[in-house]
Amino acid sequence: MTEPGPPGGTATRRPHPIEVRSYEILRSRVDLSPMPPLWRAVAERVIHASADLEYAVDLVTDEAHLERGLAALRAGAPVVADVEMVAAGITARRALCYVADPAAARMARAAGLTRSAAGIRLAYSEVGPGAVWVVGCAPTALEEIIRLGVRPALVVGLPVGFVGAAESKQALRDSGLPQVSNVSEKGGSAVAAAAVNALLYHGGSR
Repeated sequence: MTEPGPPGGTATRRPHPIEVRSYEILRSRVDLSPMPPLWRAVAERVIHASADLEYAVDLVTDEAHLERGLAALRAGAPVVADVEMVAAGITARRALCYVADPAAARMARAAGLTRSAAGIRLAYSEVGPGAVWVVGCAPTALEEIIRLGVRPALVVGLPVGFVGAAESKQALRDSGLPQVSNVSEKGGSAVAAAAVNALLYHGGSR
């Protein structure tokens, strides 16, 4: 259960006993205590969301990047998602998603983009620099974020799939943008949302 916190702040949480037990089991199977605190929080919540212990070694980020993202979230920075499933999974903050906007469809046709990439371009025209960008589905959305030079607070780049997903995440790491990504082809809406939720919940109980 999540109760809204102050505007721009982190959420106040009262985790369900099942979630508490899930974290106990997770921590009995993999020891992430050597990680810096934010990296550990993100890794644990991603593993919790996916039941995939390999994320302990598959995730790539930097504590300074996560600190920057957390500061932006606490300051009320916009959160932009590539698809509605990612937006729906971010439970402590309303996330913007333009993929279903008719303007994104028109832009996609006119510019030869995917709907996801067009949604990112449309979102950037609205929110400008300093946002937290979250990609859990479409590699083309992640590629558009890199191409546009969105000057993000943080990019959570965890698209899934056999075509372009791993390559787009490598491109994100190579770009030098503050980021959370993973090396393999796996990812998805649930884990991308979980990474953001970990930051939004940080400092509360879990």
